[in-house]
Amino acid sequence: MAKTNQDITALLEKYERFGIDLSLGRIKTVLGNLDNPQKQVPIVHVTGTNGKGSVCAYLSSVLTEAGYKVGRFISPHLVNWTERVCVNNQEISSDRLYESILEVEAACQQVQLTQFEVITAAAWLIFQQEAVDVAVIEVGLGGRLDATNVCEKALVSIITSISLEHQQRLGSTLGAIAGEKAGIIKANCPVVVGQLPQEAMTVIKAKAKELSSPIAEASPATWSQETQTSDELPWAIADNISFPLALKGEVQLHNSAVAIAAIQRLREQNFHISDSQIQAGMAKTTWPGRLQWTKWQGKSLLIDGAHNPAAARVLRDYVDSLEAPNVHWIMGMLSTKDHQEIFEILLRKGDRLSLVPVEGHSSAELDDLQEKAHKVCSDLAKIKSYSQLAGALEDLRDISSKNYTSVLCGSLYLLGQYMQVSR
Repeated sequence: MAKTNQDITALLEKYERFGIDLSLGRIKTVLGNLDNPQKQVPIVHVTGTNGKGSVCAYLSSVLTEAGYKVGRFISPHLVNWTERVCVNNQEISSDRLYESILEVEAACQQVQLTQFEVITAAAWLIFQQEAVDVAVIEVGLGGRLDATNVCEKALVSIITSISLEHQQRLGSTLGAIAGEKAGIIKANCPVVVGQLPQEAMTVIKAKAKELSSPIAEASPATWSQETQTSDELPWAIADNISFPLALKGEVQLHNSAVAIAAIQRLREQNFHISDSQIQAGMAKTTWPGRLQWTKWQGKSLLIDGAHNPAAARVLRDYVDSLEAPNVHWIMGMLSTKDHQEIFEILLRKGDRLSLVPVEGHSSAELDDLQEKAHKVCSDLAKIKSYSQLAGALEDLRDISSKNYTSVLCGSLYLLGQYMQVSR
């Protein structure tokens, strides 16, 4: 009988109690019991506070277009566990992931892995069995002690951005967080970095110098007047390469330039990737849940994670570019996030705010969110809490004014819930 996402969830459920435990000893032991599949997989390793997913999406799309067999590992997923493990941009089957998790379990013996370690080990196993030419691997948290950081070499190590997040685990300063993310840099292997705060850049450069790893700083792409694709995507230029941008928002000038710089480093290592393949791959890039327009019962709805202040700024800038007078926000956030700063970035006079829980996760208390939102912006047109996301979505029908842009944001897990109820 074919396995389902629910079967995978049930299989992984017992590992939830081990939480997050940043270290490499356990997963290295289990991978050793599996004959170290990660040693047979050439990787591009991607970390950063924001932009990781977009860069992984660009790279896997371009490399696939260039004819390579490409693995991609990302986290978290929005709806199905299989989103985390793709080959040539296609999710693996639930059967395949289920069987790989069972293989990992058999190799654990007396080792107690966390849930993220189990799914990461399963991904390494699948990529080795698929004999991928390259795997684009997104770091889960930090870098130095993340379960993905088990390879001695990387084709390219990428640090997209650095801002304050997960301070309880990564450190309270930009320099400390940069030190954790610099842990993915490998000796004599090229590094690509996006625009970083000076404090963070100093740490990254010192680590790269220590390991004799050449570092390339990607300057943001610039908009081009060129349009050659049938769907009239906007075009940009980075590293003297023109390409269409399928993902929305000014931040993609930064993320796309990081991806192009990484592609240049791969070209230097005899990867055959033409400019036309770059253009075709960039045009085909998709990354659900990030500045994505959807329809809820015929009404336009913008969805975006915006789960930290830096991501909230990206969303606010995009919404401002729409020149909509007011916004109706539907928001849910985890208890660990910087609620007040996110509200300060997003909320404006005359906006409406619907607060919802992030079900199945450590959701922030709605009363607490409502108090913070009112403190930040006391002249909201309306603020209301709902016990479920569905209730807030039903109220979208009551907002008949075209002056409101409706936005669902605050957590990628919340977007996953929306995608499930909107099917």
